[in-house]
Amino acid sequence: MRHESFARAAAELNLTAAGISQHVRIMENWLGVALFTRHARGVTATAAGREFGAAVANGLGHILNAAQQLKRESHDRPVSVACIASFATRWLIPRLPEFRREHPEIRINIVYALDAKTPEAASVDLLIRHGTRPGANSTPLLSAQTQPTCSAEFKLRHGSFNVPGDLIDAELLHDETTAAWGRWFALENVHRPLKPGPIFADFSLMIGSVVGAQGIGLCPVSLIAEELANGTLVTLFDSPLDTDKFYWLIEATRLSREAETFRDWLVAESSGSDSKPDP
Repeated sequence: MRHESFARAAAELNLTAAGISQHVRIMENWLGVALFTRHARGVTATAAGREFGAAVANGLGHILNAAQQLKRESHDRPVSVACIASFATRWLIPRLPEFRREHPEIRINIVYALDAKTPEAASVDLLIRHGTRPGANSTPLLSAQTQPTCSAEFKLRHGSFNVPGDLIDAELLHDETTAAWGRWFALENVHRPLKPGPIFADFSLMIGSVVGAQGIGLCPVSLIAEELANGTLVTLFDSPLDTDKFYWLIEATRLSREAETFRDWLVAESSGSDSKPDP
């Protein structure tokens, strides 16, 4: 309608004038109304054509506005990640500044995973939890195996631990329950009652006591790599527990492009892990 010329309209749409003319004819036949008056110098929109053109332009404008708004909302929506506290504080959060430098346009929201088994149950895009293989749409990030660990200061103060049984009388720190230490001693064929010791609801709480030279904890080695490297912490005996457990990244069925970017970054960041489950 704007051009009142099929040739100019065709050039704008990268079509042929004949093709434009044919489509207009089809529309006029369907409507039962002439939209253009044809003459030697070109075409002129009829009154009905001008009215119809204005209505169509208005409708297309609404569609364009709605599409642009939806696109803005999609880009503005943050990527939501539910994560267990220990993994978040010890591994994920220290690495987030690097992601923000690489992708300043993507916002990340981190919430507690609590007992959620799927991203949908937690109403998030991505879920990070530990355990055995959780099923479909899951990728192992890091090993969750643990080893007896204490501070270098604690080991210096309390002497050498030569055999696993020497730990039974030491100050043991417990994550959630005493069950993990019981399983570790059973694997080492040590069958004596455990002394009562402090119990922490989460490893992110227990690690403070381990670093503070207050006792020995079964620590996920992948989450204390920095302290092991600088000598703040030391492992006692090469006898890991829970070698079949990992920190898993579980993704929702549908992900935004931003969530896919963050997922790929997480997998790449963890690619240096020397222990992955069998396919």
